[in-house]
Amino acid sequence: MTGTAPAESPIRLTPDVRAALAARRPVVALETSVLAQGLPIPHNREAARRMLGAVARHAGVGAFTAVVDGVPALGLDDAELERFLARDGITKVSARDLAPTIAARRSGATTVAGTLALIATTEVTVFATGGIGGVHREGPFDESADLFELATTPAVVVCAGAKSILDLSATVERLETLGVPVVGYRTREFPAFFSATSGLPLSVSVDAVGEVREIVKAHRALGRRQAVLVVQQPPDEHALPAALIDDAVARALLEARDRGVRGPAVTPFLLAAVERATGGRSLTTNLALLEANADLAARIAAALLT
Repeated sequence: MTGTAPAESPIRLTPDVRAALAARRPVVALETSVLAQGLPIPHNREAARRMLGAVARHAGVGAFTAVVDGVPALGLDDAELERFLARDGITKVSARDLAPTIAARRSGATTVAGTLALIATTEVTVFATGGIGGVHREGPFDESADLFELATTPAVVVCAGAKSILDLSATVERLETLGVPVVGYRTREFPAFFSATSGLPLSVSVDAVGEVREIVKAHRALGRRQAVLVVQQPPDEHALPAALIDDAVARALLEARDRGVRGPAVTPFLLAAVERATGGRSLTTNLALLEANADLAARIAAALLT
C-alpha cells in the first residue's frame, strides 16, 4: 500500500486518498452497499461517520468504493456520499455488475465482491466490512460472489465473520477449499456476525496486529493470490446470543418460503426479520462491529507500512 495508483488503473481516487497513499498513511477501503442497501436511513449515516472516524483515529483515510455516474471510484466527496446515503438512483453492484454499470454510466453501491474487484487495480490492499457473504442455508450451489473474489484478490479483509443468516459451517469449508487463510484476531472461533460464537474453531488465532502483519507478509512472499481474511468478534457489550439469532433466521426462512421470496431479495428479507426479532438490537450490533472492524483494519494497514 505505497505510492499512488498505477497509471493504468481505471479507478478514480479522491485527493485525500491520493495524498494519504503518497504520504504512506493507512488507507482502508469501505463498501457502500451497506449504506445504500443494508442499513436503514438514518442509521446508514451513523455507520459512515463511525467507520470513517475509526480509520481517522489512526491517521488514516477511509475510502468508500462505488461507481459514480459510470466512474469507478475509491473515495467519495461529501456530495457523492450524500447521494449514496439518500439512495438516490443507486443500484447494488457486485463484481459481475461493475462493467455494465460503468458502461451505462449509472451509479452503484459496491458489495464485498464489488469492492474487492475495484481495489484489485489500486495500491489499496486493506478492506473493512461487516460480514462477508457465503454459502446460503437453502438452495444447492447458492453462494455469494464474495467467496470467488476472496479467492482471487490478494487483499486483507477485516470482518466479523460471515452474516449469521448463512450456512456458516459450509462457508468456512468453502474458504478452506478456496485457499483463503482465515485468521482469528483475539478469537479462536469463527464469529457469527451478530454473535461471538458459532461452534466453528479456527486453526489460526493471533492476539496482536504485528502477528497479522507477519502472516500477510509471508502470504504475499509466496505469491498467493487469495485474500487474507481477518475475523474478530463483535464488541462484547453488543454481541447477541447465537440461539436468539438462529431461531430468528429459522423462522424467517420459513416465512420467506411461504411468501415466495427468492434470489437477491432473500438476504434483506432475512436481515429485516432478525432486526424485528431482536427488537432492533441487531442494528446496534451491526453499527458497533462496523466501527470495530474499520478500527482494526486501520491498525493493520498502518502495520503493513512499517
